[in-house]
Amino acid sequence: MAFLKKLLIIPPILIGVAVFMYMKNKKVELVPQAASEIAQIVRVVDAVKMPVVPVVHGFGAVKPGKSWVATARVAGEIIEVHPDLKKGGIVDAGTVIIKISPVDYELAIAQANANIRSTEARILELDVTKDNTKALLKLEQQSLNISEKDLKRQTKLVKQGTVSRAAFDKVTRDAVSQRKKVLDLQNKLRLTPTQMAVQQEQKSVFESQLQAAKLNLARTEIKIPFSARISSVTAEIAQFAQPGQTLAKADGVETAEIEAQIPVDRFFALIAAAAGNGVYLGLNSKGLDNMTQEMGMKVSVFLQAGKTRIKWDARFARISDEIDPKTRTVGIIAVVDGAYAKAEPGKRPPLSKGLFVEVEVSARAVGTHIVVPRLALRAGQLLVVGKDNRLEYRDVETGLEQGDIVVITKGLSEGEKVIVSDISPAIAGMLLKPQLDEALAKRIKADASGVTIAAGAAQ
Repeated sequence: MAFLKKLLIIPPILIGVAVFMYMKNKKVELVPQAASEIAQIVRVVDAVKMPVVPVVHGFGAVKPGKSWVATARVAGEIIEVHPDLKKGGIVDAGTVIIKISPVDYELAIAQANANIRSTEARILELDVTKDNTKALLKLEQQSLNISEKDLKRQTKLVKQGTVSRAAFDKVTRDAVSQRKKVLDLQNKLRLTPTQMAVQQEQKSVFESQLQAAKLNLARTEIKIPFSARISSVTAEIAQFAQPGQTLAKADGVETAEIEAQIPVDRFFALIAAAAGNGVYLGLNSKGLDNMTQEMGMKVSVFLQAGKTRIKWDARFARISDEIDPKTRTVGIIAVVDGAYAKAEPGKRPPLSKGLFVEVEVSARAVGTHIVVPRLALRAGQLLVVGKDNRLEYRDVETGLEQGDIVVITKGLSEGEKVIVSDISPAIAGMLLKPQLDEALAKRIKADASGVTIAAGAAQ
């Protein structure tokens, strides 16, 4: 039995040897398998022509369009202070905020009126005296005529020897005396116009004093010239105010100004893009107005309050008088009307002094251009999806750059797909699987049209 079990091992061995010999004698041909290429997924945007609105942004602090300093113009004790004359208080235009004691100036008015009345009485007296002198002169002239006739008669008689020399001398003295009376009255009449002129001048002096006293009386009430918010107060009741002393300061609430600092190159690029063929009148008030109209300039002011972006419509007022040599920025002054009137509780705060805001200046659209995101541009080249979805490097020329976008003027055709993904390594000819970035495409269109996209924006 044991011998039979050993024989059972032989058949498997023989089968294995036979298979080995078969495989050895048969040639097996190995066919190589081609490796599969994996496509790189990339985000792309379509090259689309769209209208481009030149826009620049800058930042600056709000300051009031008008400021006012309440200065004492007359001396005196402060007898009244308006209850709203406190820091932060808002006072309407024309409100009397401070009163200074008027007693001294009321007395000055009374004194000036008395002096005027006295002068007028003196003028009236001179006028009456003039009439009286004329009447008296007429009588004395008649008397002088009689004396002159008598003197002539006595002169003939003394020559004839019928009148004594003593009698003749007496008649002569009477005639001379009468001449003197007439001359004195004539001189008095000649002086009367001068005396009246002196009194008239004196009256003018007193009238000037009266006007000055009235003006000083009016200055005892300090009125605020425009609706304003009080920024500081030093006036107190019973305080003695001196001329020139500052009693309060206020900021206008009707308008607000923002001097936004904008990079010089970007602002000049906006001007160059929007200038067109308009007729400009130089850098003066008329020329600046003409420029803003020709370019269709619009200004908006934004305040970022948490997730809410609040907007105010503004107007382009002027350009700052200097360029900052350190930051290479130019100041653009924007004015917002109704800085406080447009405030809405919980929605829109007043444009208070010191708020840090963003200013957007835009111009009229400059035509349709291909626009791509700035991040897609790499050393003057774009990565595009070429034929058969292969990566291609493309040399391009650029135009206006603003915000996150750049205008392509040469090297890119409408409809091509621009890669916006960060590919590493980016090998020309590599296979791509493009996926449209719709959110980025929407932002590009908004940036090109000058619209700022922000969640929760308030108008």
